[in-house]
Amino acid sequence: MQSVTETYRARVAEGRLKPDAAQEDALPELERIRAALAAPVKKGLFRRAPEPPRGLYLWGGVGRGKSMLMDLFVETLTVPARRVHFHAFMQEIHREMHRLRGEGVEDPIKPVAKSVSDSVRVLAFDEMQITDITDAMIVGRLFEQLFDAGCVVVTTSNRVPDDLYKDGLNRQLFLPFIALLKERLVVHELASDRDHRQDRLAGAQVYFHPNDAAARGEIEKIWSELTHDTEETLTLHVQGREVELPRYHNAVARASFYELCGRALGPADYLMLADAVRVLIIEDIPRLSRQNFNEAKRFVTLIDALYEARVRVIATAVDVPESLYIEGTGSFEFERTASRLREMQAADWGSAEV
Repeated sequence: MQSVTETYRARVAEGRLKPDAAQEDALPELERIRAALAAPVKKGLFRRAPEPPRGLYLWGGVGRGKSMLMDLFVETLTVPARRVHFHAFMQEIHREMHRLRGEGVEDPIKPVAKSVSDSVRVLAFDEMQITDITDAMIVGRLFEQLFDAGCVVVTTSNRVPDDLYKDGLNRQLFLPFIALLKERLVVHELASDRDHRQDRLAGAQVYFHPNDAAARGEIEKIWSELTHDTEETLTLHVQGREVELPRYHNAVARASFYELCGRALGPADYLMLADAVRVLIIEDIPRLSRQNFNEAKRFVTLIDALYEARVRVIATAVDVPESLYIEGTGSFEFERTASRLREMQAADWGSAEV
C-alpha cells in the first residue's frame, strides 16, 4: 500500500490533481495516522494494546481540498474505516438512540457508541459543524466513548475548533467537547489561497440567473428533455412521515425553493431526497437574509446532502451563488454553500447518467 504522500504525488503526476503547497503540508499528519494504524501489533500475554494515534482536525476555507485529502487518506487505509458527512452521522446516532429509548434503554449513548466502535477503527468526517442543540448536548459523551474504545477520528471543518457551535444555546455545556477535540486530535489549518472548486466551473449551463422568462424557458426545455414530458409524484417515507414532491420521473425531480425549504423539512428529509434522485431542479431561489433565515438554513442543509450524494443540481435563482446571501447571521456558513453550488455546475458533476 502506498503512503498518503506517494498517492498524492502520483495523482499530481497523472494530472488528476494540481500541486498545492498547503495540501502537501497536511500530508505528513495524514501519513502519521496511516502508518501508525498499519503497523503490526505485537502480541503477547502481558502486552497491552498500543495507544491509538491522535486524530486530525483539518480546517480551512471553502474549496481548499480538505474533502479530497480526506478521500485520499481513507483510500490508503488498511483498517476498517468509515468516511461520512458529519451531519449524516449525527442523524444516524439520533435515530439509533430513539430506537433504543423505545426499547426501554434509559441511557443509549454507551451502546450506540459501542456499536460504532465495534465496526470501525477510523471515523473520517467531512464538514464537522455543530448548529443543532440536540447534537451539541450529546457529542461530548458520545466522542469520549468512541475515543476510549480506540476509535481514531479525522475530520474536516471550515471553522477552527474554538468556533464550533459559536453563539449556540447553552454553549458553556459544549465547551468540554472542544477541549476533548483539541486533546485527542491534532489541529491543522489548510492555509491555501486557492479555491480549487472555482477551477471546475467549465461545463454546460445548469444554473440560470436572473430568474426571468428566458431562465424559465431553459428549465422547461431541460425538464422536457429529461422526462419526455412524463411526470408523477415522488413520495419519501422519512421517520414515519410522508414527504411528497409532485413533479418526478425516472430519478429526476423538480421543485421550487419554497417547496423544498419553506416547509419544516430537516436533514433526514434531505438525505432521503438525495438518495432518491440523480437530478434535482430547484426553481426560484430568492435572495437570502435574516428575513428568511430558517429557509436559508434549510437550503444550506439541502445543498450539503445533494453535494455528498453527487446529485446533479439545475437551478434558477435571483443572482449568482456568491451574491445570494451576502450579509447577516449565516452569511459565513453560506460561503461553503456558494462554493459547492459553483462546483456542482461542472460538466462532469454527478454520479449517474440519466
